[in-house]
Amino acid sequence: MRNIATTALLFLFCAALAASDAVIAQTGFDRPGGDYTTMPIRSGDPAACAAACDRDKKCRAWTFSYPNTIKEVATCWLKDQVLPSVANSCCVSGIQGSGVIEPRVGALEYSIDRYGGDYRDFEMPRTAPVTACQEACEADGRCRAWTYARPGYIGPVAACFLKDRIKPPQRKPCCISGVVR
Repeated sequence: MRNIATTALLFLFCAALAASDAVIAQTGFDRPGGDYTTMPIRSGDPAACAAACDRDKKCRAWTFSYPNTIKEVATCWLKDQVLPSVANSCCVSGIQGSGVIEPRVGALEYSIDRYGGDYRDFEMPRTAPVTACQEACEADGRCRAWTYARPGYIGPVAACFLKDRIKPPQRKPCCISGVVR
């Protein structure tokens, strides 16, 4: 009887651990394998991929890739199995019914555009991290906020917009923003 109870507890622990990984491992993760269909996502919004999975009875998990990462256009892969997630900035992944959970990393506002107030913009080198845009704003006494536009949304390469006014946040998958002053 003791072995059955121990086995049951171990099973529940593993199930909870697997479920928590699926729910929190979203932006910045890929789930390679298990693909049964793929489609372009014209809006460039990972939530459209999650919704496509929710509407498909065969779908168990999904992966969305941003434009100009894996393919030139934003792409959705529907999967008939839930495989482990792996870290990859190209993608957003989840399981059926999970929706999109944006990370909260310090002052970084994922999927937020602070449209307007731009006084300077520039292309970002392909290897530059998002934080390079934030650092450019922090180093400029005039800058109060910034927006980083991912490659493929506004142009073929990433762009940084420095702002002299703090504008209200607007949800847009193209961008990562922040306020510094």
